[in-house]
Amino acid sequence: MIRIILTAFIFSLFFSSVTGQEKKYLSLQKVIDLASVQSLDAFRNENMYLSSYWEFRYFKADRLPSLTLEASPFDYNRSMQKVYNYDENRDEYKSREDLSSAATLLLNQNVGLTGGQIFARSELNMTQKLGADKISSWSSTPFSIGYIQSLTGYNSLKWTAKIEPLKFEEAKKNFIQSREELAIKASRLFFDLVDAEIEVKIAETNLANADTLFKIGKGRYQVGTVTQDELLNLELNFMNSTLALTQSSLALERALAELNSFLGFSKETKIECIVPNDLPDLKVKVGEAVDMALVNNPEMLNQQRRLLEEDRKVNQAKSENGVSGDLFALYGLNQNANDFNKVYQNPLDRQRLRVGVDIPILDWGRRKGKLAMAKSNREVVRISVNQEKMDFEQNVIMNVMEFNLQGNQVRNAAKADTIAQLGYNVTQQRFLIGKVDVTKLNLARNDQDQARRAYIRALRSFWDYYFTIRRLTLHDFENNVSLSEDFDRIVNDY
Repeated sequence: MIRIILTAFIFSLFFSSVTGQEKKYLSLQKVIDLASVQSLDAFRNENMYLSSYWEFRYFKADRLPSLTLEASPFDYNRSMQKVYNYDENRDEYKSREDLSSAATLLLNQNVGLTGGQIFARSELNMTQKLGADKISSWSSTPFSIGYIQSLTGYNSLKWTAKIEPLKFEEAKKNFIQSREELAIKASRLFFDLVDAEIEVKIAETNLANADTLFKIGKGRYQVGTVTQDELLNLELNFMNSTLALTQSSLALERALAELNSFLGFSKETKIECIVPNDLPDLKVKVGEAVDMALVNNPEMLNQQRRLLEEDRKVNQAKSENGVSGDLFALYGLNQNANDFNKVYQNPLDRQRLRVGVDIPILDWGRRKGKLAMAKSNREVVRISVNQEKMDFEQNVIMNVMEFNLQGNQVRNAAKADTIAQLGYNVTQQRFLIGKVDVTKLNLARNDQDQARRAYIRALRSFWDYYFTIRRLTLHDFENNVSLSEDFDRIVNDY
């Protein structure tokens, strides 16, 4: 009686947790599709890409002309100011009250070829003295054009033009790769739930079989065909099966909660996994996969960018190691008057040319040390990049080789699962007619359980390696399509 009550309690505990839940039947591909649209990981990946996109837009806009209006339409000032009295040869403090206004229209254009900046400007200023003598003064610069150029030899615009497009291409490929990483995570959570479902089914079957066999064993014990130690073994199997069902039910709830959370479902949603037994008949050529990975993987762009950034630092350190300077040239027209109507009449020439020079005399080797440090860092990065490239290629090769073995392993595991199931059925029937003992029955049951678990593990490994190869190569080998080529469609889907 206690055994019956305990069994009923375990089943009620498990099934009461799913009562009233919304049930969804999901395939592996459906889980991946949902994850790519509504998971928090997908949202984060999208916004990381958008951040890189707007950073690239800023870079492109920085290379275009910019037009700015700077205005100070009202500036009132009343204060005591120090004034020199020439008649008495002394300083005096007098009250001053004035109103001023200013406006400047500025057009800037960076020059990528030289790293300089060309600008055009128009200005108008007015100052009006308030008080007893209301005197107005106007100053205008109808037009002026100028050029600013660093003479150090370092052109930051040139290096930015090399690095920023690489960064954006890397961001695009990272976005595509993040979708494949999402597929890997979705696949693993999917098979976590499949594993848990299989364990519950195994536990339920084992408990039902253990209950039946224990009842039969008690009957045979009464007639003397089963020994007491065999009966105790059957009872122990029943108790272990009961405990296994409890543990596997809790593991199922945990796996279900994790997948629901990942997909953005409510915690009441009940997911039933459709196991992907049909696999694509696919073999990937190692050399082809390596070539595609070297072309498509964002890691390659990352390595190029890092080398360029180190070259930039060395170039900057070289330019700062010796004599540096700057050039400023300006030509324009200007005029001043007490009347606004005259401030634009007969403008006068305005010209300016300035050359500045910075000559290091004594810095105790600071600039030389900075250059040496930049060169050393570049060498470290170059060696690291070479090692990373070799490791990357080896990683691709090993993953492809492992994947090419998975198809046979799944087929062998499926066959072993079928054989183990048939073997257990035969052994169970022979036990019922007294042809085999409890030990052989337990061995057959364990073989059946292990074969089923091995089959699910083989399926998990197949799809894990499949999506890993896609992530490394950014190529869909099943349809022979580059994932990078579909970038615009994927972005537009968001």
